[in-house]
Amino acid sequence: MTNIAVLASGRGSNFSAIIRAVKRGLIKANLLLLVCDNPKAGAIEKAKRSGIRIALVERKDFSSKIEFEKKIIQHLEECNIELIVMAGFMRLLSPDFVSRYKGRILNIHPALLPSFKGVEGIKDAFNCGVKVTGVTVHFVDEEMDHGPIILQKAVKIEGSDTLESLEEKIHKTEHLLYPQAIKLFIEGRLKIEERKVKVSNPGG
Repeated sequence: MTNIAVLASGRGSNFSAIIRAVKRGLIKANLLLLVCDNPKAGAIEKAKRSGIRIALVERKDFSSKIEFEKKIIQHLEECNIELIVMAGFMRLLSPDFVSRYKGRILNIHPALLPSFKGVEGIKDAFNCGVKVTGVTVHFVDEEMDHGPIILQKAVKIEGSDTLESLEEKIHKTEHLLYPQAIKLFIEGRLKIEERKVKVSNPGG
């Protein structure tokens, strides 16, 4: 089975959704490693409860981004990781790192890319007054919130929505969509063709 690592910096709600999907058998893979750059992240406790190996790698402990990423790569190689899943990892990976794992790094963004890139995707969409936003799962490339799109799902912004209620709807959608995208990868049903993702047998 495919060996998966999750990179996270925060509370780990998408990490929890992935754990649940693996335990239920929706994702038939080995979730072996959490890489975290924040010792106070909620994701760490979730990994402990599920018996998942934790690699705490703090940027402040390294003289350069290169050395920081070398340590992450060391942990990934020790676990023979084949798929890297970004789940709220608040650092932009270097082009060298991305090239090393090209086509094997997934990310989720709380908006319909290419709209509302950046760390405030939900808030930016809400403040902009659009009627529809959503969630995007994509392959990671050298640019922020870029790369071939795997799945997207729209979320309506109702007139009664607050920022908080929209955040809740977005997070619920993320927790459904991300495991689906990971499942497609694990089953070998994703192929990047000219910067676009082709899904084989999408109804399967």
